[in-house]
Amino acid sequence: MLEKTWVGAVSYLNTKPLIYGFEQGAMAADVYLILDYPSRLAQRMKSGELDVALLPIAAIADLKDAYIFSNYCIGANGAVASVCLFSEVPLGQVTEIYLDYQSRTSVALLKVLWKNYWSKELLSEPHAVKFIEADEHYIAKIKGTSAGLIIGDRAFEQLKNYEYIYDLAQEWKAFTGLPFVFAAWVTNKNLEQKFVDDFNRANALGFEKLDEIITAQKYPQYDLQEYYNRNISYKLDSKKHEAIALFKKYISAL
Repeated sequence: MLEKTWVGAVSYLNTKPLIYGFEQGAMAADVYLILDYPSRLAQRMKSGELDVALLPIAAIADLKDAYIFSNYCIGANGAVASVCLFSEVPLGQVTEIYLDYQSRTSVALLKVLWKNYWSKELLSEPHAVKFIEADEHYIAKIKGTSAGLIIGDRAFEQLKNYEYIYDLAQEWKAFTGLPFVFAAWVTNKNLEQKFVDDFNRANALGFEKLDEIITAQKYPQYDLQEYYNRNISYKLDSKKHEAIALFKKYISAL
């Protein structure tokens, strides 16, 4: 391990409370923070650039000896608002879906829902749909019978633009009765218990300063009080561990 522990996190609004403490100097002598997309964090963790990362759940299986070590995560116990399938037509008329290139977990969740829930329980006449790996400019292609998965802050900007919006965390809750975990703090190193305890305390600092964090964002597209207090569920409890195990079972069968 390097002299400092290299920590990677996504640069979305949903991580602001978790990284606030680090950005304010918590563990400054021990960690170096890097921000990137979820999919790139997984690559950097795999290559050894990072010691710890807030990784998409679907990426954990690719990392040798990786394990979740923190009490905090990016989860939802119902609608999350920032991971949605957008469409001009209902599911039964969708013929193809553009897949957001920024997160494997959200893509895997959409495929799990289509295969195991939407096709079987919501569509009167199940049909195949074409999944398209999207490029950076795919949002403009979401029209007609072409739907699109959009994650993160960009999803908020589309909430008023489409008639049909399927919130993936809400759909998972309807399907399984469980919360969903999009990402968790993962390492493949042997971390000392003191580091883990300090890391959890640093994560917790942001939740004491939510009003300050919200004010600093100056974000008009969505109510961040709603987002941080009700849409995102940050504590990694037993139900979320159960959800992670079930999700891994489903994605192994895709």
